[in-house]
Amino acid sequence: MIRSFRHKGLEELFMKGRSAKIAPALQRRILSRLDVLDQALKPEDMNLPGFDFHGLLGLPKRYTVHVNGPWCLTFEWEENDPLRVDLEQYH
Repeated sequence: MIRSFRHKGLEELFMKGRSAKIAPALQRRILSRLDVLDQALKPEDMNLPGFDFHGLLGLPKRYTVHVNGPWCLTFEWEENDPLRVDLEQYH
């Protein structure tokens, strides 16, 4: 179960199903990934086709899944839960 968000628009999207803080073209793909993340029991549960799951370098250990173009969801993992979920643009 997702414990916390770094990006307030992601939290709003997850709780309400929509957010003015996130481009409408990304919302459906983000929601599908957040649904899987919310049910995940370990980070590797995000290793699904099209998600491009991988760990990031550095501490604390963060993971990423691809959303669209340069947009990715990143998150940390503690015990059995993802936390500090963020939407980041990189590459």
